[in-house]
Amino acid sequence: MKIEKALFLVPVPMAGEFSEGENGKVLPERNARIVAGIRNFIVESRKSAVRFLISLDKNFPIDECTFTELSEHTAAGADLSHLLDPIEKEGKPMGVISDAGCPAVGDPGSRAVELAHRKNIRVVPLVGPNSMILALMASGFNGQNFAFNGYLPVKGGERESKLRQLESRAIKEDQTQLFIEAPYRNAKMFEAIIKTCADGTRLCVAAGITGDGEFIKTRTIREWKKCEPPEIDKVPAIFLIYKGTENARGSGKNAQKR
Repeated sequence: MKIEKALFLVPVPMAGEFSEGENGKVLPERNARIVAGIRNFIVESRKSAVRFLISLDKNFPIDECTFTELSEHTAAGADLSHLLDPIEKEGKPMGVISDAGCPAVGDPGSRAVELAHRKNIRVVPLVGPNSMILALMASGFNGQNFAFNGYLPVKGGERESKLRQLESRAIKEDQTQLFIEAPYRNAKMFEAIIKTCADGTRLCVAAGITGDGEFIKTRTIREWKKCEPPEIDKVPAIFLIYKGTENARGSGKNAQKR
């Protein structure tokens, strides 16, 4: 299959399990056919990208490939002007691979995409799993007005202030608020949300999406307080908060009781 010269955004499974079986659950066959024709990759980490490529084809010619790492550790002022040279100078396609899910969304790969547009290079997003969209779909919250806020502050006071700000926006703007945390801090984030947000505010916790241990649950803060905390430490998760039903459109109520 001849692949046009373009920057292909290549999704990978989110559960961290790269295998033919896992790939088949969340990735269309077309992706594998396209990737088979690419030898130059921009990756979040080489090790993870190689594992993924081998899971697509155990005979994938890794030795013929080039891998350029573009991660959170890449300096903001790093010279990326030659990043897309294989496309520009050699007319070859390139692929962007993240460590999990879709690249360039809440991901350093967006810098490569930005550069491609500046250089008038075609960008082709391939179909694959995205934790934000899947979590939003399963939350029951407003899917027409939502915001992804990335990582919240780690320090307690700053984090609580940010949570109150997001909760206020969820109520006043009828806007679902999504955010993430480093997996090993998920339990602390959950605890902070429960302590900070109003009892009537709704919280959806979506962890291990598409994996065998997938957990997705929406409850009010009041209901969460009555339950055992979910076991989500060290599991990729996304948190969503939204106003309670007492603040739903047409209710005439403007505030929630804490």
